[in-house]
Amino acid sequence: MRVVFLLFDSLNRRALSPYGGSISTPNFDRLAARAATFDRHYIGSMPCMPARRDLHSGRLCFLHRSWGPLEPFDDSFPALLKASGVYSHLVSDHYHYFEDGGSTYHNRYTTWDFIRGQESDPWVAMVEPPLERFRKQYHELQFEDTRDGYRLQGMLNREKIREEHEFPSVRCFDSALGFLEENGKSDNWLLHLETFDPHEPFAAPESYRERFETGYNGPRLDWPRYKRKDTETDLEVAEIRANYAALVALCDSQLGRILDDFDANDRWKDTALILTTDHGFMLGEHDWWAKNRMPFFNEIANIPLFIHHPDFPEAAGTRIDALTQTMDIMPTLMQCFGKEISENVRGKSLLPLLDGSKNSVRDIALYGIFGGAINATDGRYTYFRYPADMENRELYEYTLMPMHNISLFEIRELKEATLHKGFDFTKGAPVLRIPALPDAKRSPTQGGFADANTVLYDLEADPFQQQPIYDDQIADGFVSKIVEELTSHDAPMELYSRFDLPLS
Repeated sequence: MRVVFLLFDSLNRRALSPYGGSISTPNFDRLAARAATFDRHYIGSMPCMPARRDLHSGRLCFLHRSWGPLEPFDDSFPALLKASGVYSHLVSDHYHYFEDGGSTYHNRYTTWDFIRGQESDPWVAMVEPPLERFRKQYHELQFEDTRDGYRLQGMLNREKIREEHEFPSVRCFDSALGFLEENGKSDNWLLHLETFDPHEPFAAPESYRERFETGYNGPRLDWPRYKRKDTETDLEVAEIRANYAALVALCDSQLGRILDDFDANDRWKDTALILTTDHGFMLGEHDWWAKNRMPFFNEIANIPLFIHHPDFPEAAGTRIDALTQTMDIMPTLMQCFGKEISENVRGKSLLPLLDGSKNSVRDIALYGIFGGAINATDGRYTYFRYPADMENRELYEYTLMPMHNISLFEIRELKEATLHKGFDFTKGAPVLRIPALPDAKRSPTQGGFADANTVLYDLEADPFQQQPIYDDQIADGFVSKIVEELTSHDAPMELYSRFDLPLS
């Protein structure tokens, strides 16, 4: 068996033409004609590395942990495949794999190739940056003059990325195509090709950007902050969206290179191709930018998924309406190679949906960010359940790997740690139980805004989630299903009181 697993970052499905998007994406259309397109595919844990932990382990992690490494007890699909004789290769410019909070993922693969330069990857070394030139070059909304944040390093990196062939995503596809040329005729391998695009900053080659005219002529504006859409003018909003569209167009072009290779080498008959993303991105919808901070509307939560499998040619060009989510990818990859799926996995293989032997694999998808709401959908309704008090700190991180995004846990956090007996998925290992301090160096989470309220939406009548509905019977049904999922995931007991949920 041969598998190409292609992961983009922050790919909003409503940007793609197979999902009715306004951006022309002819190569996504080409893929949709060859693959099954999933219409109700949802995220699990947010954001980047929590989503990848779900991908690796086949279960939700946001219930007990924020952004962090794979743990010693996690069942990582490339590690399991490697142990069973399947060669796995990672090609990525996603630099979070090489920070403290992601440092155990890439070494699970047999080999890996890291492409430098995305966003704030500490790549370009410059002791004295040209701050005054940057101040004029970049909009005040994205300019920074200190190294405390992400943006100054991002501006430095962009000094070295000018021509299309220099863009990290293009170089990722160069590397992946090199792998296919060298190894494509061999058997029993998985290629995980992952690019940070179209994650912000929305920097694309000029030949792509000029396709989307806005009339804006101010400083560069392509890196929105994680906040409400409030101070931006209509032209500035249009400019940010156009830059995102240009980057999606670049992603589409790079996807076309993979499809060309499949066509030229007739890989469709012997190689699976799975394409998805970790989460979407808000581009001013609901008056929000970015992710994490706001309620997890479907612009973030309902994500694209395409699966081509050579054993199921009848699935080409079909639409699949079954409810699926990120943690289902891991058992799907394992089943592609005929490998046993661990009892700790809570995801379900999606291959039975391709041949029609099943028409569903789950009746609810749970998703969220550590410390935020618990969100759920059954495909028809979405339900966001918030604690009555978002700032209630009866909240703990459970880990043997005390690392935040780009730092270790601080001593002041660890001083309050206790040893917890563990959970079913820790396989008998105890773990540290660390109080989740409100000012810890984790990703920004939800809370502190007016619409952080428990709400229910009817997606059939209101697909853009504009008008909450009130139906106690439906809400109570979601509560019961949420409790079942918490029980299945052996969630920490304090979550039940935090969300006023009955014990199972």
